[in-house]
Amino acid sequence: MNNAKVDFLRTVAAENSLQGQNLSLKRSTWKKPHRRHKATRQLLTDEWKRLTKNPNEKTLLTYFNVEAPPSVYPAKKYCDITGLKANYKSPGNGLRFCNSEVYSLVIKPMAPGIDQEYLKLRGDNVVLK
Repeated sequence: MNNAKVDFLRTVAAENSLQGQNLSLKRSTWKKPHRRHKATRQLLTDEWKRLTKNPNEKTLLTYFNVEAPPSVYPAKKYCDITGLKANYKSPGNGLRFCNSEVYSLVIKPMAPGIDQEYLKLRGDNVVLK
């Protein structure tokens, strides 16, 4: 009985064997994808080599002297009064605010000219002559 099971398993194995065929799961046309971006460590290494090309000049690598493309993310907007994240902008004077309480208590009753001072702090003031 045990021999019958072994013989049966051998016949099944013979039927299932793929003779002369490649068992690779990859397609024959598969190619390793090219990296679009360098790794951060590689970018820093390349930048360090660029900055230290001249051995007479010692340069400390910082975030300010590494060349990088501009960010693709939009600039964050903050409330001109509180400094919190601003989701709203005043239609009258262009000041940004974080909630309706700041608008009703501070921005709406604001005297003329003060709004320009807040905008000047942000660097968004308009000078009319």
